[in-house]
Amino acid sequence: MRPAYPFDEAATARAVVDEHGVLVEWSEGARRLLGWAPEEVLARPAAALLADGARVGPPEEHRWSGTLPLRHRDGHAVSVWVLAHRQPAEGGSGDWLVVCPLRGDDVQDPDDPLAQARLVQSPCAVAIYDDRLRLHAVNDAMAQLLGAPGERLRGLRLPEIGGRPESDDIEEHMLQVLGTGRGQDVRTYARGGDGGTSAWLARLSPITDAAGRVHGVCVAVHDFTDQYRARQRLQLVNEAGARIGTTLDVTRTAQELADVCVPVLADFVSVQLVDPPEPDAELPIGPPQVPVALRRVAHRSLTPSEPEALSAVGDSEVYPAASPQAVALLTGQAIVVAKASGDMEKWFAWDPGRVRLIERLGIHSTMSVPIRARGIALGVAVFTRFAQPAGFTADDVLLAEDVTARAAVCIDNARRYSRERETALALQRSLLPRTLPRTAAVEAASRYLPAARSRMGGDWFDVIPLSGMRVALVVGDVLGHGVQASATMGRLRTAVRTLADIDLAPEELLTHLDDVVVRMSEEAGSEGRPGEVGATCLYAVYDPVSRRCSLARAGHPPRAGPARRAPRVIDLPAGPPLGLGGLPFEAVDLHLPEGSVLSFYTDGLIEHRERSAEDGRRLLCTALAERTGGLEETCDRVLQTLLPAVGSTDDAALLLARTRGLPASQVATWDVPADPALVAPIRKQALDRLDAWGLSMVAFTAELVVSELVTNAIRYGTPPIRLRLIHDDTHLICEVSDTSNTAPHLRRAKTWDEGGRGLLLVAQLTQRWGSRHTVDGKTIWAEMSLRDEE
Repeated sequence: MRPAYPFDEAATARAVVDEHGVLVEWSEGARRLLGWAPEEVLARPAAALLADGARVGPPEEHRWSGTLPLRHRDGHAVSVWVLAHRQPAEGGSGDWLVVCPLRGDDVQDPDDPLAQARLVQSPCAVAIYDDRLRLHAVNDAMAQLLGAPGERLRGLRLPEIGGRPESDDIEEHMLQVLGTGRGQDVRTYARGGDGGTSAWLARLSPITDAAGRVHGVCVAVHDFTDQYRARQRLQLVNEAGARIGTTLDVTRTAQELADVCVPVLADFVSVQLVDPPEPDAELPIGPPQVPVALRRVAHRSLTPSEPEALSAVGDSEVYPAASPQAVALLTGQAIVVAKASGDMEKWFAWDPGRVRLIERLGIHSTMSVPIRARGIALGVAVFTRFAQPAGFTADDVLLAEDVTARAAVCIDNARRYSRERETALALQRSLLPRTLPRTAAVEAASRYLPAARSRMGGDWFDVIPLSGMRVALVVGDVLGHGVQASATMGRLRTAVRTLADIDLAPEELLTHLDDVVVRMSEEAGSEGRPGEVGATCLYAVYDPVSRRCSLARAGHPPRAGPARRAPRVIDLPAGPPLGLGGLPFEAVDLHLPEGSVLSFYTDGLIEHRERSAEDGRRLLCTALAERTGGLEETCDRVLQTLLPAVGSTDDAALLLARTRGLPASQVATWDVPADPALVAPIRKQALDRLDAWGLSMVAFTAELVVSELVTNAIRYGTPPIRLRLIHDDTHLICEVSDTSNTAPHLRRAKTWDEGGRGLLLVAQLTQRWGSRHTVDGKTIWAEMSLRDEE
């Protein structure tokens, strides 16, 4: 709504002509000028008021001025200078406002304050308005700005001269200056002749007489378009520095570049990166080979449907040597293609579909800016204009190159980080178990999630089959991040497997592992000082025959379980972290009902900056309490419950194990007298039990193994001696125990030796064999595969 004008409107002859040339408004000033009443001329063609056969065609610009012969009501012709400008309208071309000032006596009083206001010939445009806010005088600079001679415009209001919405706003401020006597500054912004935004500062000051009475308003207009546009460019550069590179993700960084530049710099921006010559290969230094394959990783359009995008994000296109993209990459310079120069069809002749799209969307300018960092051509950012009428200027090119250069460093950093991360991930995946072994003792499932926002860590887990159907369950965490932490994790996992192979108790194994970490710290040090290598670990051994589990931890979070009933946290003695050296570890023995679920995890699963570790353990118990699905579904439910949707800041490892019990019917035990003559009866009892189990297919091998191990125990061991046979669906295990601590070993018997070939024969006939120390002595065992014999 336009502000009310409190003075006489009849001082201007005003008429409005619609787009069909029909008069739709006729003011009192127009009646005074030509004598026609409104009802006599409204709804009639405006051309009927032209005298002497004059004709006026439709103006090509939005503004027109000139002298016209008009027909007075009494018949004579009146030569009138008129100013016409198109009024803006939504969805249409708008009506034409035609005005003409009505001058009275032009004789000026020399004492008039308006006459005393001197206008100098300066670049500053100055205009004087009287106490009715009608133009009194202008200097040459203002006349040039208004686009008409000052004498012709005299007597008109500013909205009648300018014809723009900002003219009404300035006149409202002029009215306030007229009433208050205090000056004001008004900033206005309009589309300039080059299609860009022009900025003006209008300084309004009152014109007063000697008594201080206000007689008019002086308007001085200053063009600060250059400063405004420079500030806009600086603001875009600052915004690019703040918004580009917020993550170490290549795709996200490229999208941030496109988002920052639309719509300030371009109407459509696409970011395309060079595809490496081979998967996982490094990009070469220098310009790429042409034709070049570019993969679109991001784009942004002023139009929601993105009709300018010829290819989708993720698609790859090949650009020939004559394309702007390829030339920009080869030369390292921005390539600007404008329709006004007539070379757009030539540049895009290699792609007729692209030319048709340019014609259909009205694209008039494109700019291809190379994305380069550290001597490597990473890709091209293409800036396109179709809604903005102006083409790209030299300042636009400099701005696009500056913003793109900033984004290039961020993209290269993200690319290098991604490569390092993928290398660490590949290393860690190679060091972690690909699949968990199937054992008779437990059913296991696992998950490993690398950190989303930092380098790789050293979390690991393992399931290690042991002798006697037992199984070892391990979870650990190496301090630090990166490839070094992953390599340390691999060394510790190998050490744990080696120590587990000799059947050490959990507390003894952690003691030896602590020594390993101490030595690794010494090796990692420099200048005689130890390095900083540390780790935490939890080691558990479960026996399905006795259903007992022995656990010990070295600085690791306590475990959750068993989950057959209500889940709970197992209270384990808090052992010291690995690497301190010389401190003891304690083990705890638990009896676990069949079907109990043990949860092993690293601190990245339960600890989060938005909650405490205790709250994380409660959430873990809640997730384990649900009885739906198997272990794989439980793993997924635990991760969804505890880990944030955007990814964790630390590695997280989870190992779930459901215990199984071996039925007593699958275990047979005999006490063996220390008499070599009784080996045959013991062997016979063992064969009978194999027949009862339906395992007669391995009777021959089992008979030789039982005979050899029992004979060795009677000859070299210490009573009491015990024989135990254990089997499941895939293996048969023979164990002989005695109270001696002397471990057997293989040796090569000489030709004339009568003995010494028994253990060698056992090793050849069985899948694996070994010995382990127990609280009461030792156990020698041999494992035979039932599948191989089928």
